[in-house]
Amino acid sequence: MQERLQKIMAKAGLGSRRQCEKIIEKGRVTVNDQIAKLGDQADAHKDKIAVDGSILPKPEKLAYIMVNKPRNVISDEDDRGRKTVREMIGEVPGHLYPVGRLDAPSVGLVLMTNDGNLAHHLTHPRFQHEKTYRVKVEGSMSNETIDKWKKGVYLDDGRTKPAKVKATERGNGFTWLDVVLREGRKRQIRRVAAKLGHAVLHLERVKIGPLKLGNLGLGKWRHLTDREVDQLQKYIAGGEKNYQANQKRRQGAKGGKRPGGNKPDTKPARSGGSGRSDRPGRDSKPKSSRNVR
Repeated sequence: MQERLQKIMAKAGLGSRRQCEKIIEKGRVTVNDQIAKLGDQADAHKDKIAVDGSILPKPEKLAYIMVNKPRNVISDEDDRGRKTVREMIGEVPGHLYPVGRLDAPSVGLVLMTNDGNLAHHLTHPRFQHEKTYRVKVEGSMSNETIDKWKKGVYLDDGRTKPAKVKATERGNGFTWLDVVLREGRKRQIRRVAAKLGHAVLHLERVKIGPLKLGNLGLGKWRHLTDREVDQLQKYIAGGEKNYQANQKRRQGAKGGKRPGGNKPDTKPARSGGSGRSDRPGRDSKPKSSRNVR
């Protein structure tokens, strides 16, 4: 995958991206024995990249693994001896990050990867990427209660963001729901359901962005296909663009900019003090004529 040189160098620990840009500008970097210039891209896995003649080591091969986590397995490292998702795929070497944790009683899709950029974009709340869950709650959840969940529910750490919630089945003493979240607070679905008076009986994550769990068996795992990886990369690129666009809109609002651009103020100014106007200002009236009905 082609990336900007300064990004590759920063990942290799040569400094910040800005510092790496300065190294490139000084002509100290070569790609396949050709002096590089700012703006050049390279494939860190295929190209020979050198700084001051020292070749950068090849980065760890990127891995993307889908796991269908069973109950009582921990998504991240655990100091109490409980089984972890990482142990389920122990034959895959290297460090892998879980993208989107699930608590021990929950099951379903966990993405494991050593692609730090992808993991950051999928988990950081500012990008608001969607995660989809199949949830079974105790009792018959009314449409009015579902509407409350959709709009946001106050928890001890603040109000939740609006969510997509749909009842798919109501049975004798239970309700199945499809829930789509754009945030990931700890045990959020269980806490919201409890606040609304319904205990969670089953919670399964079935989708992260465009990535679907599909028919992968419980407790099984597999590598993502090239197509799935490509879909995820395009998905996070779209999230980055949306975030940048939202930031520009907020900055424009703070600066007092109007959607139509900066237009001159054609509204006539009130006269007063030393100002002049073709029509007399309020202060030009005699005091005795003010407030007369």
